[in-house]
Amino acid sequence: MITEKQSTRKDGSSNFNVGLMGGTFDPVHIGHLVTAEEAWQQFNLDKVIFIPVGLPPHKKVEGISDAEHRYMMTLLAVINNSRFEVSRYEIDKTTPSYTIDTIKYFKDFFGKEANIFFITGTDAVLEILTWKNYEDLLDVCTFIAASRPGYSLEKLHQRVEGYYPQTMNKIHLLENPAMSVSSTFIRERVRENKTIKYLTTEAVEHYIYKYELYIH
Repeated sequence: MITEKQSTRKDGSSNFNVGLMGGTFDPVHIGHLVTAEEAWQQFNLDKVIFIPVGLPPHKKVEGISDAEHRYMMTLLAVINNSRFEVSRYEIDKTTPSYTIDTIKYFKDFFGKEANIFFITGTDAVLEILTWKNYEDLLDVCTFIAASRPGYSLEKLHQRVEGYYPQTMNKIHLLENPAMSVSSTFIRERVRENKTIKYLTTEAVEHYIYKYELYIH
């Protein structure tokens, strides 16, 4: 949980690098955690904030688990990593969660000296031209696009260069070590009564079974 505002780095410099990782996290899994850790290391981030989505503008709400369950699972998954935090910002909103609004909120929270990095999958970034106020997004943050099988940033570069060429240095590919695990895959295995051990953390696994999530 975010408890205080920070504006300086441990090395004393004024720049503060914050990674924001949004998603439904239904459930959070090992792929999310490895992606966040890789982003922290490769992009010299000071912290990574997981932001479970509240009312997603592009997904049907009835197909997503209760926000409190998703928040608790995410909290359990990151509790042992001091570099990771979880925010309730989006799940406490009563309006749809748009990336531009979330990024501006955290930009204001951490101050103008903070560098905001938005971490998501390559597949999501490929749709960036359909996002709300995408021009502003590319101005206020840097995108970290985690590699996924079958997706490439080459197509995105071709599309965005024609609209907004000066921002191409704001989208970076994060090479991710063999991350083919997905939340959908985990939910399917639970419904089929198959093991999900090591696909997520032990605490999240126990939470899923305790509250009988994804059974139906």
